[in-house]
Amino acid sequence: MNGLLIGLLLPFLGTTLGAACVFLMRRAMAPRLQKILTGFAAGVMVAASVWSLLIPSIEMTGKEGFMSILPAIVGFLIGILFLLFLDEIIPHQHIDSNESEGLKSHLSKTAKMVFAITLHNLPEGMAVGIALAAAMDHSSSLPMAGAVALSLGIAIQNFPEGAIVSMPLRSAGNTKWKSFLMGTLSGVVEPIGTVITILLASFVLPILPYLLSFAAGAMMYVVVEELIPETQEGKHSNLGTIGFAIGFLLMMVLDVLLG
Repeated sequence: MNGLLIGLLLPFLGTTLGAACVFLMRRAMAPRLQKILTGFAAGVMVAASVWSLLIPSIEMTGKEGFMSILPAIVGFLIGILFLLFLDEIIPHQHIDSNESEGLKSHLSKTAKMVFAITLHNLPEGMAVGIALAAAMDHSSSLPMAGAVALSLGIAIQNFPEGAIVSMPLRSAGNTKWKSFLMGTLSGVVEPIGTVITILLASFVLPILPYLLSFAAGAMMYVVVEELIPETQEGKHSNLGTIGFAIGFLLMMVLDVLLG
């Protein structure tokens, strides 16, 4: 039960602490720092997709040959297509962009920004929830320590995400408290998604290999569609690459040592 509670709270705590940077830093985040943090978040998500989701998905099948990887292939592709579908239909706008994406709407820029953040965080909440559900099923190949390692990795990469959300809001003229609150709320979809997944655990256990790879595909979509392009735009792209390497290695170490 302690592991379950820790797994639930860690990601949201990471976002909250990151958003609190608005009280400590100047009004604008340095472009170099933002490149490093964005690359770091991407590296964590890629490593988590491989070690915490895809590999357990393959091991969980208990089969050999092509049938052992079939659930990973199917789930991964569905996860990619699912996020692609949401990206196309949900009106949203990224913080550093003046152009709206998705279906046309009359929503405010703030509302569209909230939807963009939700799209970003949804796969992470699903991944933690599915991993915790798998760990609660003692017959699975994913122990609770591995699920907590995934949760800790998501929490670590949520720290820069919280700062990346709150700092531009502060630069746009919002008060520190409003920027902090919006940065914190940007991560609320993760624990909500995690709890819903756990509540549905009895229904999802038979298809856990597919769900683990589904979460991996959804996370990889976010990395390739949003995070990596952000690290490579403009100057200092090498810093984004360095941040990616650090995030990837850190998540790999956490998963291997704790899982």
